[in-house]
Amino acid sequence: MIGNLKPLEILLIIAVIVLLFGAKKLPEMARSLGKSARILKSEAKAMKKDGEAEDAAAAPVADQAPQQPVAPRTIQAAPGDVTSSRPVNEPNRTTQG
Repeated sequence: MIGNLKPLEILLIIAVIVLLFGAKKLPEMARSLGKSARILKSEAKAMKKDGEAEDAAAAPVADQAPQQPVAPRTIQAAPGDVTSSRPVNEPNRTTQG
């Protein structure tokens, strides 16, 4: 569908976007989109790393000592962006027994 667009149609679409949002808002929107993409990428990497860590921790060890409570983890957004880091809400991971 997108591959069938002619150059005139692409220019028309760009003109409509500029008219709708204004030239001043477009750079701000592009920065916001880039920041969101970086956050999504870092979240995906963190989830993948957590999954690998849980798989490694799931291997049974006979002489393993009981685990102590772990401090709550935080998810960091983009590097240098400390305003959007937040604690992760997880169920309590202590074992009952």
